[in-house]
Amino acid sequence: MDQASVDSIIKATHKLRTVLTAVFVILALFLFVATVSAIKSYRLIGSGVSATNTITVSGQGEVFAVPDTGEFTVTIQEEAKDVAAAQDAMAKKANAVIAYLKGAGVEEKDIKTTDYSISPRYEWRQPGAASGGYYPPSGTQTLIGFTAAETLSVKVRDTEKAGELLSGVGGLGAYQVSGLSFTIDDEDALKAEAREKAIEEARTKAKQLAGSLGVSLVRIVGFSEGGVGYYPAPLYSARDEVAVGGVAMAKAAAPEIAVGQNKITSDVSITFEIQ
Repeated sequence: MDQASVDSIIKATHKLRTVLTAVFVILALFLFVATVSAIKSYRLIGSGVSATNTITVSGQGEVFAVPDTGEFTVTIQEEAKDVAAAQDAMAKKANAVIAYLKGAGVEEKDIKTTDYSISPRYEWRQPGAASGGYYPPSGTQTLIGFTAAETLSVKVRDTEKAGELLSGVGGLGAYQVSGLSFTIDDEDALKAEAREKAIEEARTKAKQLAGSLGVSLVRIVGFSEGGVGYYPAPLYSARDEVAVGGVAMAKAAAPEIAVGQNKITSDVSITFEIQ
């Protein structure tokens, strides 16, 4: 056998060895992937099966915080013989109220018109005594004018100014000032804190109950949260103090407003699998 033939055989053998090595690597990789998948599947066996032995516990969390925002409504109302006159008189008072609020530090974005209305005013007129003894007597409904009204919602970010603002808008001839309430502008963090307390209480109950029953907690298989409760400070109506029967007092003394605390609660229910 000549040298060329020997070299050819060596090259062929080397090529075959390379191919076999590649096939072996691919086969080993395939087996590795298959093994990993099998291990994962073993871990998931039974995970889709509904738990039959369970206990359910509830928990409640409460958080208290001092409100940082106040809100109230102001209604300006005027009457006149015709629509234009009623609108004009009402607009002058409304503009004066808005200018006062802005001057007192209330931002424009915190003053919002929530209602605007114009309605006719009628008067029932009867010619005299009823004829024939029948009741009610005959009469006519007569248009005597129009009422224009605008209601503003005002947000107060400096709660210490609430009493002063209530008195101020009343002194400008507001027909009604009412519905003062105190809230917390950003409640998300407080709601999350209340929820964490509720979950922790439920976990503690579950551990105690499991100990009493002589069982072990395996995993959580159910969770629900009721509506997060929010209990604001008591509402305050300033109508009696600053406006009575549509006639504003000259300059009412600023009422002292107690902000108090608001309570935020969370109620949860957690179901545990036991064994």
